[in-house]
Parts: sequence; C-alpha cells; structure tokens
Amino acid sequence: MRTILHIDMDCFYAAIEERDHPELRGKPVGVGGRSRRGVLTTANYEARKYGCHSAMPVFKALEKCPHLVIVPVRFDVYRAESARIRAIFGRFTETIEPLSLDEAYLDVSHLKSSGAAVAREIRAQIREETGLTASAGIGPNKLAAKIASDWNKPDGQKEVKADEIDAFLRDLPVGKLWGIGPKMKARLAQLQIHTCGELRRLDKIELARRFGSWGLELYELSRGIDRREVRTERIRKSLSSENTFSENVETLAALRPLMLGQLEGIREDLVRKHADRAIRSLVVKLKFADFTRTTAERAHPSLEPSIYEELLAEAWKRGGNRPVRLLGVGVRFRDPEEKQQLDLF
Repeated sequence: MRTILHIDMDCFYAAIEERDHPELRGKPVGVGGRSRRGVLTTANYEARKYGCHSAMPVFKALEKCPHLVIVPVRFDVYRAESARIRAIFGRFTETIEPLSLDEAYLDVSHLKSSGAAVAREIRAQIREETGLTASAGIGPNKLAAKIASDWNKPDGQKEVKADEIDAFLRDLPVGKLWGIGPKMKARLAQLQIHTCGELRRLDKIELARRFGSWGLELYELSRGIDRREVRTERIRKSLSSENTFSENVETLAALRPLMLGQLEGIREDLVRKHADRAIRSLVVKLKFADFTRTTAERAHPSLEPSIYEELLAEAWKRGGNRPVRLLGVGVRFRDPEEKQQLDLF
C-alpha cells in the first residue's frame, strides 16, 4: 500500500511578504502588479475574507477591499524559499513531484513511520526553518492526498486511509475532483449530479456515452481510484485549454469571444501554478468539421489577447472558412535551463 503526501504551503507568496515585513501582519495583503491593470498572484487570508483571490485584476480587488495592501512579486525570493522547502522534503524521500513553487507530492511508502507522523515532522521543520506554515494531505494515492490537504487549512493536515476513501468521497462536491472545471460541473448539475456519490449512479457505459474517455476517468475518480505514480522528473513544457463544441462554430466572429473566455482560464492557471515559468510562445489550435487540424504559433513572452486574435484569424484562414469543432489555446514554456542562460546576459 502506497503512502502519498501532498504538501501545500499556506498563501506562500503573501506569507513570505508578511514574514519579511511584520508591519503587514493582520492586514489584507495582495501580491501582484501595482498598476490597476495588473493581476493578483495571491492574496492572504485577510484579503480573501473580502473576496480577493489569485488571478483577480487589481482594480477589482481594490473595489472589494479598498484598504488592500498591494506588494510587488519577488520571484527570486519565492524560488529560494521553495528550494529550502524542497531540501526539507529530500530528508524524507527522493520521490518528490513538484507541482509549483508552493506544493508537491511525496511518496513516503518506504518509511517505517506513519504518513501522518511524517507529514507533521515535515511541517514542523518547515515552520522552524522558514517561519512559514504548510498544510498536508495523506492518502493511499495522489487524488486522496490532494483533496485532503485542503481540508484543514491553514497549518493543518488530514489523513484518508484506504478503507475510508469510499465514505470520504461520497458527499464530496464533484468540483473537488481534478479535471472538473466550471463547465463540466455545470453539465453534471444538469444531470442532478453534485457529489461523487451521485456521480457513482452512472455506470461506465453511460459515462462513456456522455463524456467519452473522460467519462471512464470520472468513473474511477468518483470511487477514489487513482493509479498515478509520484513522478520525480516533471518539467511541464506547455499549458493549454481545449474546448470541443457540442455544435460546430460557423464563423470567425463567433470563435473570438469563446477564445477570450478560454484565455482567462489559462491566465488564472499561469498565475496560480506557473508564475515562475517564462513563456516562449503563444499557440492557437483549430480542428475543423472534417477533423483536419492546424496550429498557429508565435514567439511572445506574455499572454497578449491581440496576438491570440491574430493567430486565430491565421488558423481560420488556413481552414478555408470551414466550421470548427475544437478550439485550443495555450502557451509553450521556455526550458528552465534556457531561462537561466538568458538571465546571464
């Protein structure tokens, strides 16, 4: 039986700023661009009480909380702290899968101590050596550990044992399962499915009929089945969002707002999970009604809607005005080694 930990730092960037600037403690703090056109990378718990959150435009955050203190991002400091925390993980296991600067999976199956005891010790060492707090989830697989780490935040932990998974997931909102975003959540709600227990009412055949191969994954996820291993080498090369339309989109004008909506999801993921990664290029992919496809790409270091619109027009033109069944948008990242070399010049 595997023992997997998911360690998640509590408001990582904001917590570092409060630690380094004690005068910020007790105040609502947002980390991000100072201009009103900027976005928040994160917000501390005080700011979240007002509805502020990561990826929110600064002007909206200030509308919700006029006395919000905005501090600029310091990724060099955050990366250094992340490396210190990673070194603590390395004292317990070599099987570490970083998800971002502030969270990671650890496989501690080989240790004699219980997963809960290991998680408590890791969190204690993080607090002692960095002055920061972390929350942890402990489970027999990555799915259970990830969900559990959010259970007793901040500065807490929860363990889900193998024989507890069924009961743990039964009343869990389906939105807590990885891969279920707002659109899928809405589709399930139309079927009167709001919890994992309700999702289990549909068998594999029905789920596959409605959702394709993703339906088979939903069948397993709702039952707590997750065979993914903790991967030690995990450098993501790209981030993308794809939308297969229930009905083909006939015009370029109709595609534009759909693309901009997908870009917002990409922007949020970049801020929350990949803020330390440098962007190499922007990508738009179209699959046409006849299942042919094309990809338009351009080198650019940031998400720029106007460039995406140009790429969309370019891809659309290649299709000879054929209806579109799938739209994909995304970014390709520079390799970390490449970024380091560029930074030297």
